Amino acid sequence: MAAQDERQIEAARALVRELANKLDINAFVRLWDGSRLPLGKVARGDFEIIIRDPGVIGAMMRKPNLDTIIQQYVAKGIDFSGGTLVDFGRQLQKDGKSVKLRSKDIARLGLKLAPFIFAKSGELKDAHGFEGDITGKKRKTADNKDFIQFHYDLSNEFYALFLDPEMVYSCAYYTDWSNGVAQAQRDKLEMICRKLRLKRGDRLLDIGSGWGGLVCHAAQNYGVTAHGCTLSEEQLAFAREKVKRLGLENRVTFELVDYTNVTGTYDKIASIGMYEHIGLKNIPAYMTKVRSLLADDGLFLNHAISRKAPKDDKAWYKGRVRPEKKAIAKYIFPGGELDDVGHSISAMERAGFEVHDVEGWRMHYARTCQLWCERLTANREEAIKHVGEEKYRIWVAYLAGVSLAFSRGTLRLFQTLASKSAKGPAPLPPTRADLYY
Repeated sequence: MAAQDERQIEAARALVRELANKLDINAFVRLWDGSRLPLGKVARGDFEIIIRDPGVIGAMMRKPNLDTIIQQYVAKGIDFSGGTLVDFGRQLQKDGKSVKLRSKDIARLGLKLAPFIFAKSGELKDAHGFEGDITGKKRKTADNKDFIQFHYDLSNEFYALFLDPEMVYSCAYYTDWSNGVAQAQRDKLEMICRKLRLKRGDRLLDIGSGWGGLVCHAAQNYGVTAHGCTLSEEQLAFAREKVKRLGLENRVTFELVDYTNVTGTYDKIASIGMYEHIGLKNIPAYMTKVRSLLADDGLFLNHAISRKAPKDDKAWYKGRVRPEKKAIAKYIFPGGELDDVGHSISAMERAGFEVHDVEGWRMHYARTCQLWCERLTANREEAIKHVGEEKYRIWVAYLAGVSLAFSRGTLRLFQTLASKSAKGPAPLPPTRADLYY
């Protein structure tokens, strides 16, 4: 072994010891020379963080945080065995706070880390990124289709590897935390239908209808006439085939159309996981459009990921874009922007809605993304066949990171039920008892 290699190995072992003192978690680090070192006083079991080369240490020196770990995972500098990125991230949470190795902790090692100063690391290639304005700040209506198809048109077979049998791609609802994804998604569809107080003969619109799970469930179980709109051709083909398979042609239709061009009048409208795609500056127009489609005695359910409210009320649409958000926008969700629930409610009221119910599902989405990550990881080889290894790793890192963000409270999710403002009684029963019978 060359002298430089020996110095890097010794420095790496010193760094792991420092990490172990700081983090004290149940995991091991396996270095590129095969040595296996504990990351805690009582580390045991099979979970390992595998460091492929010295360049990974150099990257961690420059930016010692979880985002760097995720970046290195995608670039194959770091790998995991005996668990997932979610498992590691959850161990970095103690007493509700993130445990971090700060720059001063690194500095304590001083010259021992000198061998890694110029060590290069793998970087996430742009080959899989969205080509265009990833922020959506200057979007036109035509851009919405490009944004949606970049994310959803990977392949239906890829999504089937981690979604439930109904292909529901939004936060599930856990009546029991031990429930799996399939049960939780059925319960979610049922809860949406109950919140909308669906009844036979209702005209239901699902804005951003995905693979058709909600409209088919509503037609089968509540006797409604349902229409879904989407901008994903892959989803549209799957949904239409599903309608034929279930014999729902007379009650369920789908359309490849931007929500701004939807016409008609509907008794009930659902927007599930679509609000994040429209862009913050388009929210007033979105609310006005939805209200124009809703019957006078109708109900509207908006289900959306949200962020914390900014401290400055005048800057709800501004603020620094964090590196992890840029990465998600480029490689996963181009054009996506998150509102805070307070602003969403204000926008509803300004557009002429009366808000009746707001429910937070933050931990439900943390668990949903965790289970999706675990399912995708378990189907690694099949996923790579469909999208390639780097894209697979991007998605595993994305699902893990989002699960952790919901767990920490960085991300939230709310379901908001509203109707058109009226002076008389709202089109709702006096209590929520009917939701839980």
